[in-house]
Amino acid sequence: MSKGFRPDLSYLLRKLHSLSGIVPVGAFLAEHFWSNSSALVSADRYNAVSHELQTIPFRPFVEAFAIWLPILYHGCYGVYIWLRGKSNVSDYPWVGNWLYTLQRFTGLIAFAYIGWHVYSERFLTQGKSNYEGVAHTLQNPYALAFMAVGIVASSFHLGIGIWNFLCKWGLAATVPAQRAAGRLGLLVGVSFSVVGILILASFRLNWHPFEFYIK
Repeated sequence: MSKGFRPDLSYLLRKLHSLSGIVPVGAFLAEHFWSNSSALVSADRYNAVSHELQTIPFRPFVEAFAIWLPILYHGCYGVYIWLRGKSNVSDYPWVGNWLYTLQRFTGLIAFAYIGWHVYSERFLTQGKSNYEGVAHTLQNPYALAFMAVGIVASSFHLGIGIWNFLCKWGLAATVPAQRAAGRLGLLVGVSFSVVGILILASFRLNWHPFEFYIK
């Protein structure tokens, strides 16, 4: 190796940042929506699923290394990229630039939302969140609005992140492939947002449209 050669650490960190947005952060978000959707069946079903998650063996270790640290890295490095990045949407209104700008701002909202959500639902409740507690919190219109904005921002940040990941990692190298990746990201953003809002409605209104599953 020549003396003048220095490995590009920022390249590796950006690659890791992109990857961590899909696995494990994106996977955690998908699992979170999946488990919370049990509220659409019944309050008892939600409490049962929540209890199952609370009794996972080695839970603190799994959470720390598979959830908290990756989210912390992804969020903090994302803020660093956000502060150093410059958007030129007004000068060059290309789709990619708009997606880049949307990803930056939804990322900030998502980071704040996930941090608050983990703190309130994991630490304040000592990991023993239940349907009644969440429903009580969401009777507050400000909490409801914050959750709704956070869910939509997180959903679209993940969707755009999928598009960005596929392009950056060379999995969508051609223009048609990049367009398909963009449509996939949009589908994820919309689908996750709809599911998330339905879950909020379940808690807020004590509404269980899939209760017939257990009858």
